[in-house]
Amino acid sequence: MIDFNLIKTDPDAVSAALAKRGYVVDFTDILALDAKRRELIAVIDADKATRNRVSAQIPQMKKEGKDCAPIFEEMKQLGARIAEGDASLGAVEAELKEKLSCLPNMPADDVVAGGKENNRVIRTFGTQPTFDFEAKAHVEICESLGLIDYKRGAKLGGNGMWIYRGAGARLEWALLNYFIEEHLKDGYEFLLVPHMLNYECGYTAGQFPKFTDEVYWLDGERGPGARFILPTAETALVNLHRDEVLNEDDLPFKYCAYTPCYRREAGSYRSEERGMIRGHQFNKVEMVQYTTPENSEAAYQELIAKAERLVQGLGLHYQVSKLAAGDCSASMACTTDIEVWLPSMGIYKEVSSASNARDYQARRGNIRYRVKETGRLAYVHTLNASGLATSRVLPAIVEQFQNADGSVTVPEVLRKYFGADRITK
Repeated sequence: MIDFNLIKTDPDAVSAALAKRGYVVDFTDILALDAKRRELIAVIDADKATRNRVSAQIPQMKKEGKDCAPIFEEMKQLGARIAEGDASLGAVEAELKEKLSCLPNMPADDVVAGGKENNRVIRTFGTQPTFDFEAKAHVEICESLGLIDYKRGAKLGGNGMWIYRGAGARLEWALLNYFIEEHLKDGYEFLLVPHMLNYECGYTAGQFPKFTDEVYWLDGERGPGARFILPTAETALVNLHRDEVLNEDDLPFKYCAYTPCYRREAGSYRSEERGMIRGHQFNKVEMVQYTTPENSEAAYQELIAKAERLVQGLGLHYQVSKLAAGDCSASMACTTDIEVWLPSMGIYKEVSSASNARDYQARRGNIRYRVKETGRLAYVHTLNASGLATSRVLPAIVEQFQNADGSVTVPEVLRKYFGADRITK
């Protein structure tokens, strides 16, 4: 959530920042609601002060034998007015919160305006592989080697589903083990989180109330009080310290978690998203950090570097792109993508998004820390990065490391988990 004080003190600056996303906003209604809220609070506080003052006089009036019945009637009417005012205030505050909750995060100053057409490649690793034979696409390779069963996956779960089989399942598990081991080396705490989350988790992460249609809801309900299946482990990890006050000396907190990810919006039929490139369920190891604002940028760069090292360790050719404001998710101030090369498609596909939400999620989840020097409370910054999503890494491996005889060379870092250096029929 955007700091409301920024909106009140300089609404034009906030509007200009959000316009970089292509998000047009007029704060007239929001500021009017805030004025109404403050007006109601002033009236309610005055009425409560009157009630307290008169109530304090009643014992003395009784002691003096005075008739208190008119006072009691007056207090009854005043109490009803206070209750009515409290109800009106609650409705205004709920409406104000709803409007503020739907605002996306303000892009960082160095994030350029516009959509994905303005994304900028900032570096590459390695070179695009070339082949002296007719190279195949990952779907054909995975089917010929029996790695993935697309047909039976669709039979079990519908379009956008697949089954890892045999060496494919082993390769997938090897990737997950490699990712987690590397995170443990870097001091990240490994968690296995619930896959069923409450509404507050999606609200804190910034997915609700605006993006309720993008997740799978449970029990036929949606909205406050309902539960949903997590779309990424980030949604759980950024809620670990919801409504908590943390000690500055304990920061940063560094977490990683493995989960399947369940995406309702996935599963298109575009040619560039065939096979495992986009699906309703895929595996991912996620990294999340909680840190102070002063250390936020350093944490962001650390997450980018960590995701890159994972892809470098696999020996895959990739590029790093800094996203324009309109291509960043609504909760994030800035995002950098690591994108692997898929030879059969001639394009790069994202396998990790490293993002900094700054204090946007912390404000929604009331996640604060006590500043050691002043004792005051401040909001933490939350950051996340995929480390990594496997559904595009595995296709990149089989395509970039395919051999003329139809086999696939297993990246060296995976061999101790996979148990062989080559996948053959």
